[in-house]
Amino acid sequence: MKRTNDKTLKEAIMQYLDVRKMRRKFDETALIAAWPELMGQAIANRTTKLYIRDKRLYIGVESAVIKQELMMMRQQIIGKLNEHVGAVVVEALVIL
Repeated sequence: MKRTNDKTLKEAIMQYLDVRKMRRKFDETALIAAWPELMGQAIANRTTKLYIRDKRLYIGVESAVIKQELMMMRQQIIGKLNEHVGAVVVEALVIL
């Protein structure tokens, strides 16, 4: 029987991160770690220098073809990333 103030472990951890103001950094790290899973191994292997600063995801790309593909899919990528963590962590992509 669940009491009204019982929380799942996930809820408790997220509340702790919110209180400590660490949730955004946690979500950013989770997105970087999930990049290969979310974008597929082919794109993940051709991207480098992934980092998030000021709600912008910076992506290093050496291939002009991959760069163009990422530019065209920019809004879908942002949506997919934010959906993955359930919060708006990325608002823009900067392709280096």
